[in-house]
Amino acid sequence: MKKRLPPLNWLRSFEASARHLNFTQAAAELHMTQAAISQQIKGLEAQLGCTLFKRLPRGLALTDSGRAYAPGVRQAIEKLGVVTDEIFGKERSRTLTVRVNLAFFTSWLAPRLANFREQHPDIGLRFTSNIWVGDPDKDADIEIRYGKGLWPGFTSNRLTWDELFPVCSPDLVGGDLSPEQPPKKPKELSDHTLLHVIGYEEGWGFWLSQFGYHAVDSSQGISFDSLVTAMEMAALGHGIALGRTSLVAGMLASGRLIAPFNERLATSEAFFLATPVNQHVHPHVEAFRYWLINQAELEMPE
Repeated sequence: MKKRLPPLNWLRSFEASARHLNFTQAAAELHMTQAAISQQIKGLEAQLGCTLFKRLPRGLALTDSGRAYAPGVRQAIEKLGVVTDEIFGKERSRTLTVRVNLAFFTSWLAPRLANFREQHPDIGLRFTSNIWVGDPDKDADIEIRYGKGLWPGFTSNRLTWDELFPVCSPDLVGGDLSPEQPPKKPKELSDHTLLHVIGYEEGWGFWLSQFGYHAVDSSQGISFDSLVTAMEMAALGHGIALGRTSLVAGMLASGRLIAPFNERLATSEAFFLATPVNQHVHPHVEAFRYWLINQAELEMPE
């Protein structure tokens, strides 16, 4: 039959006493009284059936049994502490889980994250993508969504004020279906592949209609479930995509994309920070929320 394990608090008292070889110092470390430490050691020795310490006039000394037992107890306590911290400490208390639109993360948020981490080095971060807003993610503390900011159960803070305009590579793939040069006028879009993103209300049909280019067939082209994919395909020269100011600024600056026309349209849709209502707001959530809104205000048009 296996020997019944001693209580954990007895083992902690033994481990601390074995390190310090002093009950008083062990008591101070564990925020206990010297008498309580001594009592727990006696209880441990009684259960194990052997003496662990030699009580000397000036301190303690480990017996052979105590010396053999101490490393295993210390290792077990340290391992238990590591596992507890990994599962319940970092994940539950310090790690902030942000569910975020992938295009917004790669184009807007990622380049700014170093600033947040510099200001809050103690806050761990975990990011998950939300290509589809309806997908549940109960572990997310906060979300960044695209839409009009109206979601039941959430309060919203607007993060972007975008204009919608066509973008493409300076060098198109061309071939039998489309010319190799970017269009010079919007009416020439009929000769090019349009790149669509599923889930955006303000897509090609909306943009063409607002500017009166009804002759262009807005249904032709290739569709994607992520703006990241559509932007990459555009940068590779496979067609014309609709860019949003906050997401294509970097690719325009690098020259991977160009905006062939002057026509731009302010969007009613935007990226929003969505925070669940009727839920305790952890200080780390509030820190990230405050930082993100400040970052967005720096980009707000005057």
